[in-house]
Amino acid sequence: MEKVATIGLDIAKNVFQVHGADKEGAPLFDLKLRRAEMLGFFKRLPQCMVALEACGTAHYWARCISELGHEVRLVHTTYVKPFVKRGKSDALDAQAIAEAATRKTMWFVPIKSVDQQAATMVFRARNLFVRQRAQATNALRAQLAELGFTANTGLASFKSLARAVRGVDGIDLPTIARDALEEIVLQIERLSERIKKLDQEIDARAKSDEDMRRLMTIPGVGARIAAAVKAIAPDPSGFKSARHFAAWIGLTPKSHSSGGKVLLGHISKMGNRELRSLLYFAGATVLSTVKDESGMVRWSKRLKARRPFKVAAVAVANKLARIIWALLVKGGVYVRIRTASISGAAASEA
Repeated sequence: MEKVATIGLDIAKNVFQVHGADKEGAPLFDLKLRRAEMLGFFKRLPQCMVALEACGTAHYWARCISELGHEVRLVHTTYVKPFVKRGKSDALDAQAIAEAATRKTMWFVPIKSVDQQAATMVFRARNLFVRQRAQATNALRAQLAELGFTANTGLASFKSLARAVRGVDGIDLPTIARDALEEIVLQIERLSERIKKLDQEIDARAKSDEDMRRLMTIPGVGARIAAAVKAIAPDPSGFKSARHFAAWIGLTPKSHSSGGKVLLGHISKMGNRELRSLLYFAGATVLSTVKDESGMVRWSKRLKARRPFKVAAVAVANKLARIIWALLVKGGVYVRIRTASISGAAASEA
């Protein structure tokens, strides 16, 4: 135990696999630990580097282990996979995690604090309610269609669906069907109330935070995006540039380059899904509804004229991510100066 320098920890719900190696990378031991044995094991262990795969519970264990004096590194699962030897077992996974964490060029996932994880749960709860509301609305529309009543897709048609169920428009439904569909209508209304409550909490948090208020000066960026950036994104100063921040979100094209030929494709599914979707819709809003004379908005309109709408929306989302990074790192607010410059974003000291 005294020679151990690196620990690869494959975490699970109840059984954890530990791989120990010395400073040269030579294996020392492989152990299985129960959940109750985890912290006691690391208390007895000399201070060393502990590596885990980044996942939902990894941040909790990373905080607990780091409080015991160990250096904790979180490695993305994509970067661990190339080090897994033939076959699949917890022992091989733990060994691969330890090897990946010792690479000099490896990128690591920042450890989230309790407050940061708690803030992300607000958005996850809201997304859950939105999905459930969409599911219930689609079910209501489909069942009414079986009885001859049709409505347009989307949440905007819910009022007409609810009137049809409640007989406001004189539509005659069987009593047994009306009672069952009324329960779906009530469920949709309850979900809408819960979503509204969470939106109010997000708005209140955005108004009380200085960084969020500064971010909301950017065209297309509202309380939800500002709060999501603060809750989900790690320290922006940890990124080398605005492009690295946009790439972390997943708003840069996937590269397929070799032999001096640079081929850029679509954006991939890598990155942060929540922020990427929010910024995409913000880019679509800038293209369709925002009207001012700032350079970024004018650049967006010119881009829309020569590119498909969705392609332009992704490009605007990328630019918004870069502006967000600049404001968080350099300070100041977005200044809406009429200019023909393509960059279009200016940050002045607050």
